[in-house]
Amino acid sequence: MPTPSMEDYIEQIYNLIESKGYARVSDIAEALEVHPSSVTKMVQKLDKDKYLNYEKYRGFVLTAKGKKIGERLVFRHELLEEFLEIIGVEKENIYQDVEGIEHHLSWNSIDRIGDLVNYFKSDNIRIEELKKLADVTEK
Repeated sequence: MPTPSMEDYIEQIYNLIESKGYARVSDIAEALEVHPSSVTKMVQKLDKDKYLNYEKYRGFVLTAKGKKIGERLVFRHELLEEFLEIIGVEKENIYQDVEGIEHHLSWNSIDRIGDLVNYFKSDNIRIEELKKLADVTEK
């Protein structure tokens, strides 16, 4: 499995390719708030570990392995955002909270959170009851 840092890069590369059709070092550096030289080093490591194919001065593409991991990482991120929204976390906190916890949960925990999200989404009354509970505890 990739390290948390590698996961951040793979997720960002996956998102850029999905939205723009390509991912450039400068785009990744800007999104992750790192220097382009750091991106280049990580891209070389991801190439060595077979998450992407990199050709100097020509760019890179995710391998099947990299794309599969990217899909799973985006799923994890979106699921955690949805979960935090359902349980009543304030919108302005959700992204930062997800960034803080996503690398520290096992995939088993992610799957159980997915089950819980599906449970609440299967009946909107459950979500409303949870929101009422959150309102009571905030007072």
